[in-house]
Amino acid sequence: MGHPLVFAHRGSSYDLPEHTLAAYLRALDEGADGVECDVRLTRDGHLVCVHDRRLDRTSNGHGPVSTRTLAELEQLDFGSWHPGPAALADGDEVLDESYLRLLTLDRLLEAVRAVSRPVRLLIETKHPSRYGRHVERRLVALLDRHGLTVPRPDHPLQVTVMSFSLLAVRRLRMLAPTLPTVLLLDRLPRGLRLRLPFGIRIAGPGIALVRARPSLVPALQAAGNQVYVWTVNDPSDLELVLAAGVDGIITDRPAPTLTRLHG
Repeated sequence: MGHPLVFAHRGSSYDLPEHTLAAYLRALDEGADGVECDVRLTRDGHLVCVHDRRLDRTSNGHGPVSTRTLAELEQLDFGSWHPGPAALADGDEVLDESYLRLLTLDRLLEAVRAVSRPVRLLIETKHPSRYGRHVERRLVALLDRHGLTVPRPDHPLQVTVMSFSLLAVRRLRMLAPTLPTVLLLDRLPRGLRLRLPFGIRIAGPGIALVRARPSLVPALQAAGNQVYVWTVNDPSDLELVLAAGVDGIITDRPAPTLTRLHG
């Protein structure tokens, strides 16, 4: 078996502020096979890369992301909370302050498409959301505009959509039937029996679940699924998932993960 794919969780988010363009460019420069982002819908219908429902943790704003327009969000500082930028040396690629600005999914798609090598992008739709099904509808419309709703083996950018919400994943399957999907798992739903719902071929268990259920990864794979595990940062966890034979590793620290894989 070859090495698992390495995905940078919200970019190289250990070193730079999560979900900023700088964090994603750093991850791609480090050689990550792909990057992962979370998306939420603004009040005026734009998909932005923000994990939390509220702005308070990762910006100088307050309140729900969903109540703000894109223009309002673009006035906020999304990077100064993180210790990484303070340690940057002159000449670093992020001195253009891309570590401070909000990132839209549209801009991230443009940036990833500009990379001169194949890249994978994992997009997680966040639920519950006051906009419900409109999140997936907007996502598919944007991906369609970029020509990414139907995977092509020759295309350098391959998109996969993820969610903890089974309803959201099912909506994706209806809107874009050939787009790969991941059902994220922080626990095993009752009745899952390791066989994912129809059309879903990738399981996304959290590392805590993998630790608690050592037989989970091989059992999921034996049922015909691929397995991407999140968020694998600790060296002992990395050894655990490598021994289990996972297909993908989602990590805040892609550089040391790649060093361990490739020497």
